[in-house]
Amino acid sequence: MLNRREALTHSAKVAALLASAGLLPMAAQAAFDAKAFDAKTMAELMAALGGSTPVASKDVTITAPDIAENGAVVPVGASTTLPGAKRLLLLVEKNPSMLTAMFDVSDSVEANFATRVKMGQSSNVYAVAMMNDGKVLYAVKEVKVTLGGCGG
Repeated sequence: MLNRREALTHSAKVAALLASAGLLPMAAQAAFDAKAFDAKTMAELMAALGGSTPVASKDVTITAPDIAENGAVVPVGASTTLPGAKRLLLLVEKNPSMLTAMFDVSDSVEANFATRVKMGQSSNVYAVAMMNDGKVLYAVKEVKVTLGGCGG
């Protein structure tokens, strides 16, 4: 019969073997682009991400409420049916950091994302699709906030 010390020694050896074989899960890590998240305008953001001048498009869809009762948790979404999308962005124009979410997309991923963002005040919210061919397309919607989420 194994005592506690021997059991721990054996389990550590098994864990080391699994890790060396790449069979243990890795911690998820988010990519963070400081220049993009520090951008205050759409032009600064596109310069940081290497995108062209954005053009309004009906092929990009934004989902957001007309009125958000609590700016701390505003449900928003972005999607596009166009093939060749490489990145979807959610932007809140009057937030201290305009870029609120960035999703990398491939052909095997449906370009349709939803999340919740924090809004300090009523503002335009943008869904931006960056395409493989360099085009940048967007849709915009005004969201009115009755109770600010950024300390208001």
